[in-house]
Amino acid sequence: MIKELHIPLFNIIMCFSEAMDMINSSLVDHHKQVAYISFSIASEIGLSSEEQNNLILAGLLHDSGALYLEDRLSTLEFELENPQRHAETGYLLLKNFAPFSKLAPLVRYHHIPWECGKGIRRRDEEINIGCHILHLADRISVLIQKQKNILTMTKEIYDKIKVNSGEIFMPELVLALKDLTKKEFFWLDAASSSIGSILASRSNLPDVELNMKELISLAKFFCQIIDFRSHFTATHTSGVAATAEALAGLANFSDRECQIMKVAGYLHDLGKLAVPTEILEKPGSLSYEDFSIVRSHTYYTYRTLENIAEFDIINNWASFHHERMDGRGYPFHLKKQDLSLGSRIMALADVFTALSEDRPYRKGMSPDRAMKIIEEMANNSSLDKNILSLLRDHFDEINTCRTYAQEAARKEYKDFEEIILNL
Repeated sequence: MIKELHIPLFNIIMCFSEAMDMINSSLVDHHKQVAYISFSIASEIGLSSEEQNNLILAGLLHDSGALYLEDRLSTLEFELENPQRHAETGYLLLKNFAPFSKLAPLVRYHHIPWECGKGIRRRDEEINIGCHILHLADRISVLIQKQKNILTMTKEIYDKIKVNSGEIFMPELVLALKDLTKKEFFWLDAASSSIGSILASRSNLPDVELNMKELISLAKFFCQIIDFRSHFTATHTSGVAATAEALAGLANFSDRECQIMKVAGYLHDLGKLAVPTEILEKPGSLSYEDFSIVRSHTYYTYRTLENIAEFDIINNWASFHHERMDGRGYPFHLKKQDLSLGSRIMALADVFTALSEDRPYRKGMSPDRAMKIIEEMANNSSLDKNILSLLRDHFDEINTCRTYAQEAARKEYKDFEEIILNL
């Protein structure tokens, strides 16, 4: 029996933050650094515990709107061109998930310059001081060079910030940084490989008891971050989730287990955040190097979700969708006896959805062609024949569920894309 989940909000956001930073080695721990530096500045100027905690969470999510690798790498430049694009995108993604909605305005304005006090307002809206703290913390983080000893860089970093005080950064915050600069532990913590543990010990966030509706909403939030990076993937996860949920119901899963399967479907490609969008949209055949990167995504899904103990079953069903019954799958090469029924359902749901949708290198296949390939895979001991039988016997019902879910996701993506293009 799958019980109600009791999950610390910090762990959820840390999980997502780590997934975003997997895309390039230059980005490792960037979100955590911004969260830690923001928290430290907020503490230094005496903001409340609630405001400090909100800045930790916002710091961990601040670049969630940078959907392309090029966008992510450009955020590492001290002087950015059009920084509001990814900030606004992050705001749009965050505001629809209730537990993150209060963080959305902080992310939206985290690149607003101070401009000698003009940065206190935007669009007739007062800018929270937390936005300026995030901005300063973000720029400090990009100035930290991983290959150097942090204590040899503190004066250089502070001088770079100080010269931009008033124009780019709020002077009060620069003064707070001056005081922090004298404290070696602040810099050593910021550059530490254990910064995640340091953040966890400093934060005082309440646990969040998620009901099933909230859990599905959370998974849908992750789904949009994963899929909205490309119009080729914009509906994939929704299709897999709907197909897996329908198959689970036909396999006599309980109503609650079917909902958990839907959540697992939404999260199954979380590791694709480590795959550059440029590869996902590449027309034609992938190079060996490109394909090797793509093959890593299920590993990253598994390692990311295992950080949340309560997601054990979800992780099992989500992460093994490229394993095969004969052990020829990846990345763990599990065999039939090692794969749960939920994992086998997810594997077939992923293949069926992928074959049915357009990809950069081909158009979506007809139902007959897709079923022929799936039958060949089942005969070759790649997919479960019993799950294939469920799909074959209830094809119209399952295909309708998939199509409906993908059409709804396509509309959401189009609406989202239109807003982004108009920024």
